[in-house]
Amino acid sequence: MKPRILILCTGNSCRSHMAEGILRAAAGDLVEVHSAGSKPAGYVHPKAIAALEEIGLDISAHTSKSMNDFLDRDITTVITVCGNADQACPIYPGQMNRHHWGFDDPAHATGTEAEIMADFRRVRDQIRLVFGAYAAGLRERMAGRI
Repeated sequence: MKPRILILCTGNSCRSHMAEGILRAAAGDLVEVHSAGSKPAGYVHPKAIAALEEIGLDISAHTSKSMNDFLDRDITTVITVCGNADQACPIYPGQMNRHHWGFDDPAHATGTEAEIMADFRRVRDQIRLVFGAYAAGLRERMAGRI
């Protein structure tokens, strides 16, 4: 069984889904990736879907889930991408690692449609850098080079 990674945010509508899509694309052959929220919004933000579509990733089938949906599953690593989720995060069965990498919430962006979309792209690119590096580190560790 592949190690299971759970990416948490408050609403599970933007950042955690972008991170899930990016990490799944970068290391889905090595790890099982999920995302959830401490207070799920009930939807995935259309601009998060659009921002990932621009880089060739399809998260349109993702759904907003509660972190409590995963309490009965072995979670190897929990990664929180916002401060509220980091504070609300429970300890999961089998959890060995926990990381907190905070990103701005693009759902709170204001301005024109173009300015708001630019904010989603900025956060997407930050997530891509951090989770791309994390995926590279996973590959190195699993190949026994670290």
